[in-house]
Amino acid sequence: MDFDVGARLRDIRTKAGLSQRQLAERAGVPHGQISMVEQNRSSPSVASLRKILGGVPMTLADFFEPDQPAGGARVFFTPRDLIDLTGRLGHGREGSSGLVFRQVGDARAHNLQILHERYEPGGDTGETMLEHVGHEGGVVISGEVELTVGGEARVLKAGDAYLFDSRTPHRFRNISDRPAEIVSACSPAYL
Repeated sequence: MDFDVGARLRDIRTKAGLSQRQLAERAGVPHGQISMVEQNRSSPSVASLRKILGGVPMTLADFFEPDQPAGGARVFFTPRDLIDLTGRLGHGREGSSGLVFRQVGDARAHNLQILHERYEPGGDTGETMLEHVGHEGGVVISGEVELTVGGEARVLKAGDAYLFDSRTPHRFRNISDRPAEIVSACSPAYL
């Protein structure tokens, strides 16, 4: 069964007592974008949905797993225990932007978000650069990913790593013809 992104956003917005226009103003996005997403006429990128949810505020994990029990005491996780934060943005297993982000455990309980990220060829966090409070870092496990931080861009290959202040606008994209995987961490949790 497909996850209804539009219905979930509408439910969150109305429970917060916000009109579409109010949410758009709080999130810094065009009013029409909220309407298009709620009507499922537009499938938002990870960056766009995260920006919209910032107007509530809410994480992607809370958006996609609202009934997820607190798991701060849990120590070990199998691949099937990871929380899929993006697969529900598009049709099928991968998000519409060619990304799969899977979170380890309860990021809020630890004030640390650990992700296993997969970027298909052409996968992109979106033209809208991400920026948020915190710090993030990661290691490319396989493939290549172009990372832009501020005005600097570099193609990172397997074994390369990064660490930066997340308030600096940034973007991840796979410009190669094969998938890329990253294991990353962010504190505090962002997605």
